[in-house]
Amino acid sequence: MSLFILNIVFAAVFTTLLGSGSISVFLFGFALGYIALWLSKPLYRDTRYFEKLPKTIKLAGYFLKELAVSNLRVLWDVIRPRQIHRPGIIGIPLAAQTDLEIFVVANLISLTPGTLSVDLSEDRKTLYVHIMFLDNVETARADIKNGLERRVLEVMRT
Repeated sequence: MSLFILNIVFAAVFTTLLGSGSISVFLFGFALGYIALWLSKPLYRDTRYFEKLPKTIKLAGYFLKELAVSNLRVLWDVIRPRQIHRPGIIGIPLAAQTDLEIFVVANLISLTPGTLSVDLSEDRKTLYVHIMFLDNVETARADIKNGLERRVLEVMRT
């Protein structure tokens, strides 16, 4: 059984034993399970779970922050009498190589309001992205490469 599944089972049992259906109790049980598994780390050889989970949480936090900021920016543009968007399409050179890496990067970009993955080049090295607020091409490109793509690759290649 993978350690992630074991950790979820621990959290579910913890939640059941406390007689609560609260997500906060489940997350607390998950954290306790993680600590218990980490303390018994010598029993689990060849596992990347203890490196991958914190990076996954950082990716989720980064994505949620970007989601909130993008939502507020789009909302502000919609409610203003004069709109401020400057749309454009840019090419992002990808470090992602596998189908799954490209899929995750492209879909997380599309899930963020104000950005949309439009196309992938035939050589699969450039992702074309429509950006609603394109102030500077190089800054937008660097934000995606050094922000979202880097974090996705940290999780997927760990």
